[in-house]
Amino acid sequence: MLGEPLVSSPDGASIRRKRRIFGRREAVTASRSVSPKVLAIVAPVCVAGAVAIGTATWLYVSNGPSLGDVVALVGLFVGYTLAERFPVPVEGIDSGGVTLGFVFAVSAILLLGWEAGVMIAASGPMLANIGRRPPIRIAYNGAMFALSALAAGLVIEAVHGDSVGALLLRLTIASLLYNWVVNLALISAVVAADSGRSFFRIAWENLKQTTAPLAFMVSAALTLVILWQRTPVLSLALVGPLLAIALYQRSTYKALRAMRLALTDPLTGLGNHRSFHERLQRELTSAEQVGTTLSLCLVDVDDFKTINDTHGHPVGDAVLGQIASRLRQGGEAFRLGGDEFAVLLPAHDESQAVAVAGSIVERVSAIRIEGVGPVTVSAGVATYPVQGVGRDELIRLADSALYWAKEDGKNRARTYESAAMLLTELEALAGSPDRSARYRAAASLAKAVDARDAYTGNHSERVAELAARISRRLGAEEPQVELTRLAGRLHDLGKLAIPEEILRKPEMLSDAERLVLERHPQIGFRMLESLGVDPIADWVLHHHERWDGTGYPNGLSGEQIPLGARIIFVADAFDAMTSERVYRDPLSPRDAMTELLRNSGTQFDPTIVAAFAGELDMGELVNAPRSLAI
Repeated sequence: MLGEPLVSSPDGASIRRKRRIFGRREAVTASRSVSPKVLAIVAPVCVAGAVAIGTATWLYVSNGPSLGDVVALVGLFVGYTLAERFPVPVEGIDSGGVTLGFVFAVSAILLLGWEAGVMIAASGPMLANIGRRPPIRIAYNGAMFALSALAAGLVIEAVHGDSVGALLLRLTIASLLYNWVVNLALISAVVAADSGRSFFRIAWENLKQTTAPLAFMVSAALTLVILWQRTPVLSLALVGPLLAIALYQRSTYKALRAMRLALTDPLTGLGNHRSFHERLQRELTSAEQVGTTLSLCLVDVDDFKTINDTHGHPVGDAVLGQIASRLRQGGEAFRLGGDEFAVLLPAHDESQAVAVAGSIVERVSAIRIEGVGPVTVSAGVATYPVQGVGRDELIRLADSALYWAKEDGKNRARTYESAAMLLTELEALAGSPDRSARYRAAASLAKAVDARDAYTGNHSERVAELAARISRRLGAEEPQVELTRLAGRLHDLGKLAIPEEILRKPEMLSDAERLVLERHPQIGFRMLESLGVDPIADWVLHHHERWDGTGYPNGLSGEQIPLGARIIFVADAFDAMTSERVYRDPLSPRDAMTELLRNSGTQFDPTIVAAFAGELDMGELVNAPRSLAI
């Protein structure tokens, strides 16, 4: 890759690997020491480069250059040094940009001979970086380019003639050799030795990423050589276009950099929440067009609040940084906020995605930060098109799988499972003596319901919160309030057995479809009854009974309906009216409350509606004329 990350050398020193392509800043910088493998390459290169520079200088001076030759040498040297000092930033190359030094070095080889080329190619970057780069990096850069210029200059001496074809051949050979020695030999070798990666893989990556800059540099070098051969003064005409290109590229790069920063999480360097949603939508569109799969893996740090509270936010930030580095190895990773991450896995089916998620969990569990102890994550996976087709649906399903992984003991990866599999696990818990475990299992299923229903967000959680507020407003004791809250979370549990095409149908349901949907209270009752979570099972069974007796399933009326069921009915209706649905826009809270009051005494318990209006500071609507409530 271009712009290598920090890596650790065998003795623990941090080494930043950089490369230099056509004068692009790349070499090896050691904060304290260089690993023996890297030194085995750097040392002989520096020695060979020093010999090349010394020999070139001695031969150039021995040949007795004219004043014009010296002026030409100085002019090309100044151009190289300035180009080196002010590189042109290029998108996709993160190590400082591309300098135009290549143009002056190759031109010097063609115009003044290999001796002048070696002197300019070596001294330009060395002078420009004194005081700005570590000595070992300056020496390695200078040696690399000295050897590159030497190789290019010696080979093109075999090409004779003054024709255009001969000039083009010399330029092409010099350019390719200059580039190959730097990138494919010296740079790739030192990066491979430092990282342990394949030399050929690194060389291939370098070649791909430098093809476009090479074409531009060769064209600029050809122009400079032709102008110089006519008269050196004309070469000054190239300064304007090169400067214009440099300034334009800098402004463009700044805009692109600002755009990239807007899509990047500053703490981890991963894509942020906005970047994730944009990228997910693009990948879904591509998967649909090509007919491939796309898996989404959501990752959440286990007990991260405890880490922050116990060790402080700086330690928490360090943990997030370590986790981010592990996520990069799995796929394209994003930080969604707090301790939540996402990894996109294009062309991964469900089994492949679960394997990747499992490896992420394993890698994170190997993190050891002094004083913190083990760090673990949980992961949830959903796959397009098997489990979800839309962006929001895929996120909901992956989030449901993540929630199930948390409830199942944390430090594990789970895929979104079908309702049948979830029901099987729930039934297996029915005989457990741990009542709280049965409640947690049922709550996990409620989360799965929200993933399948047509509501936006976590409908069951919102109903639970509203029901708890109503219960507290009515004067219930705290245990009863919490029981009402749990019932609110579980009120639509029976929808797990309802076909998803009915739950998500954008049009009005047919009579047959409505009959199927109206079975969900009985189904939820049977599921909860087997777990022994009374009175919640009864409340769920009757949460669609109407005050006037025309509801379902049993046609109960008035106070025959359990109080908890009446509370949930009001909370459920209010959230349904204020939530965005596929077939209508949401009502405002005030309009929804007005609708509840309009149906108070027929559909809803008047006392509960009035209490709810007071809880939401809309008590003045209770006594308003009903004509105003339409």
